[in-house]
Amino acid sequence: MWWQYILVFLGALLFDIVPFPFPPAFTIMMFFQIIFELNVWLVIIIGVVGSVLGRYILLLYAPLLATKYLKESKNNDIQFLGDKMRENKWKGQAIVLAYSLLPLPTTPLFLGAGISRIKPIYIIPAFIIGKFTSDSIALHLGKYASENIESIIENTFSWESIASLILSLVLLFCLFFIDWRKLIQTKRLVINYKILK
Repeated sequence: MWWQYILVFLGALLFDIVPFPFPPAFTIMMFFQIIFELNVWLVIIIGVVGSVLGRYILLLYAPLLATKYLKESKNNDIQFLGDKMRENKWKGQAIVLAYSLLPLPTTPLFLGAGISRIKPIYIIPAFIIGKFTSDSIALHLGKYASENIESIIENTFSWESIASLILSLVLLFCLFFIDWRKLIQTKRLVINYKILK
């Protein structure tokens, strides 16, 4: 019976370690909880631990990806965003908490934080609180919804899931292609598509 919980941990870890938009980790947690009829609270705790570890690892290797694939000017631009977030640590953590409470992929948030080399202590605690809260709600709703599995399968490509993917792609677009330094300093929106080396 414990091997199913290992699958929950590994699934959440893998969903949150990737540097591109992926479904939120609670989806794989919910899948295993429903399929194996696991204890919801154990799934939440084990899944959140896997998710946090995945995001921590993403924070660590995001600067390597940025150095290898992004132009220096784009790295500097994202670093500028990180500097702004570090200026007011409480405000930055409030943003992380608010974003983590939403059932959206946090990939853009962690990529930006990793590239700008924000210390994990500034982002992980708020993420844990938001992740635990939002995943608890999602898994309890999922357990309730599992009684209506046919309608869930029919709605796999619902407007909500498509909207979530589109929003995540828009946020990644904004992170990489907006010149944040010019936007914040001069209040002028400049888009730069030449970010790769």
